[in-house]
Amino acid sequence: MTDFPHDPAVRLRPEILATAPYRQGKPAPADAFKLSSNENPFDPIPAVVEAIAASAVNRYPDAAATVLCERLAERFGVPRGEVHVGSGSVSILAQLIQAAAGPGDEVLYSWRSFEAYPGLVTVAGATSVRVPNLPDHRHDLPAMAAAVTDRTRVAIVCTPNNPTGTIVTGDEFAAFMDAVPNDLLVLLDEAYVEFVTDASAVNGRDLLGRYPNLVILRTFSKAFGLAGLRVGYAVGPAPILDAARATAIPLSVTEPAQNAALAALDHEAEIMERVAVIVARRNEIFEGLAAQNWPVPRSESNFLWFATGDDTAAANEILLAHGVVARALAPEGIRVSVGEPESIGRILAASAEIADAFPAVLNRPF
Repeated sequence: MTDFPHDPAVRLRPEILATAPYRQGKPAPADAFKLSSNENPFDPIPAVVEAIAASAVNRYPDAAATVLCERLAERFGVPRGEVHVGSGSVSILAQLIQAAAGPGDEVLYSWRSFEAYPGLVTVAGATSVRVPNLPDHRHDLPAMAAAVTDRTRVAIVCTPNNPTGTIVTGDEFAAFMDAVPNDLLVLLDEAYVEFVTDASAVNGRDLLGRYPNLVILRTFSKAFGLAGLRVGYAVGPAPILDAARATAIPLSVTEPAQNAALAALDHEAEIMERVAVIVARRNEIFEGLAAQNWPVPRSESNFLWFATGDDTAAANEILLAHGVVARALAPEGIRVSVGEPESIGRILAASAEIADAFPAVLNRPF
């Protein structure tokens, strides 16, 4: 074996070398529940399994995902060119950031929010501008609007926010769009929109055609349970999506993924019944935490947020001891996905133990 030096011999971008790669949620031992990746705990419906099995894998997929795009365009009442399909909504985020921002440009988002955002911005060569969340873990949209400069090229609004589960209301978002320049690309990241029950929440579907600088992003990974197939989509003005298509890796959305997404749409009512079950479990956990006086924000997603602060690592060990593999995001807190019904008791037993061991967690604002 060749003994290469520790430092690479080739010249790599220093900002990339300094950036930690995205880390997936930890796998769970056989006796534990994997609640670290916001996955749908239900097995795929039979129609999806059949669609995957019937897919040809010896041929390249349709690079334009034509049938799926046409189906989504019909669903949202927009022309075909105003829909773009990618290998998960995060890949489309990357495409849009690269299309709009480069060295010297800024990308604005709330923090803490989706942990992939900083890396996507760095890869594009742009600079992240993070605006702190409000004490209740929601986006501070007025502060975000005030942070826009002549260097800002993209603003990302995540609702429900990952990892806090909080929403942006329709009125708040409208005020934000009125406050920012109309040549600023605004990305409304709605990966968890199907879990929302709060009628005041913004819904990108209602905004289509209203703003020339708005793109909404959604996914089949969460509510539709296709995380392992990687398929998401964007809806927005065709010229912006054409720019995303220009930066996309060709043939990245496989035929099994496209066919599974179509089958899921065909059986959406059945899938939404499962979503309702997940929402009920989410609310059950929330009520249990409220009874323990945990200051947990009201989640409109398929996960809950524990603001454990400096006690995050120790609190996560307690969750692990109870067979709960969660997503520790030090130094702010822990995100726990909603999973199997048997996991609920373990979560609440662990949360009670954490509160006993670190009573300061009950005094943090939300």
